[in-house]
Amino acid sequence: MHNRTNQALRISRVCAAYAGRIVLHEVTAEIPAGRVTAVVGPNGSGKTTLLSVLAGVITPTAGTIEHAGTRRPALAVQQAGVPPTLPITVRETVAMGRWAERGPWRRLTRADKAIVNHCLERMNIADLAHRPLTALSGGQRQRALLAQALAQESDLLLLDEPATGLDADSQREIAAALHAAADSGVTVVHATHDREAALRAHHRLILRDGRLTESDEPTADQRLREGTRVP
Repeated sequence: MHNRTNQALRISRVCAAYAGRIVLHEVTAEIPAGRVTAVVGPNGSGKTTLLSVLAGVITPTAGTIEHAGTRRPALAVQQAGVPPTLPITVRETVAMGRWAERGPWRRLTRADKAIVNHCLERMNIADLAHRPLTALSGGQRQRALLAQALAQESDLLLLDEPATGLDADSQREIAAALHAAADSGVTVVHATHDREAALRAHHRLILRDGRLTESDEPTADQRLREGTRVP
């Protein structure tokens, strides 16, 4: 069993810019390993920029990030960003997660295929493997994209508003999938502006105007008041 007291990430006085504008201002935080951390804040608070910095997509203009893991982070795509005419099956979608290891033009090995099958089963979509990705519901599509990210076998999973546009049942399914990933030892960091989603997380980073205003763990009383619980 993984040690939940370990820190997966240490962020120290990180500043970052996007489109020539400073978005993050000296953010300092620790993110616990093997837990679900919600990055909370209104639109424009810097959530997406922070995820992009953690993913290595944006280079900080100042500060440091220490990642205790040995693999590069896996960044899950939003289901709303899937082109409506993309001619790809669910299995092919998940298999793309192995490209980081194999490259897009090399055949998958038997081990790669076993990882893809495991991730399909893990997200409860093995029965949808041969269906077109675009024929799925929003919740099913998001689970396929989560499976793709998990297929990278990273120890850090990053997601930007994974439940946006989904119905309540699908939101709960995604929350349960994130907690299952954390239970298996993966550190999960997801951005959200939804209070209920934030309270489902083990840990929260609260951003406003690019500054960290609070870092905490939701209490049982808070969850009860909101009528939510950790899946």
